[in-house]
Amino acid sequence: MPVLGSPLHLDMLRSSGTRSSWVVRLARAVKYAFHSQGVYGLEWGDPEIVEPLRFVRDRYVLPYVNPAHAAVEIGPGGGRWTRYLLGFGKLYAVDYHAELLRELSKNFHPPNLHFIKNNGTDFPGIAAQSIDYVFSFGCFVHLDTRLIEEYLQSLKGIVKSASNVVIHYSDKSKVMAQLNHSFSDNTPQKMRQIVLLAGFRIVEEDLTTMWHSSIIRFTR
Repeated sequence: MPVLGSPLHLDMLRSSGTRSSWVVRLARAVKYAFHSQGVYGLEWGDPEIVEPLRFVRDRYVLPYVNPAHAAVEIGPGGGRWTRYLLGFGKLYAVDYHAELLRELSKNFHPPNLHFIKNNGTDFPGIAAQSIDYVFSFGCFVHLDTRLIEEYLQSLKGIVKSASNVVIHYSDKSKVMAQLNHSFSDNTPQKMRQIVLLAGFRIVEEDLTTMWHSSIIRFTR
């Protein structure tokens, strides 16, 4: 299981940009010829194309986008989900790796998007109780439960009482997660306990849409 400072995501970013096999390049070109915006992360699935990801977009993202609200995305990668969040009045993209934030800024740089490099589990520069919505997909699947606990403690300080937090996390009760050694040792039972002990209230759980992970939505 990678630690916080693991180069896992940076290695994936570099691999994404340097794959030279003509077979791989041809397959990717065919797959994304009519859909890809050249965004890092789409190689793991485009929400415009892949049905489970489209469901996640339509249920957990788009209904919450509001130009009068402020939002946070944790671990945005190249922006495959960020593009759906740009309708918020203010959007904070938070990541531990400055290199990934630079990658995101190549694709998106509207005035309402703010890039924040954190120290691992904090939210520097974000005002207390100012956030209406938090989203993270593809990030918490790699974080061990101790780091998730620390993140949720930090989240308590920035979200409003009526906020919605949507977290996609590793579910080792599923075979596909067990086969992925970069996925953390987490389960729905553990995640529920972490959320409740942090003082949040669980609103919704999705244990079936994703084949190697699950989704939880909670509020203060």
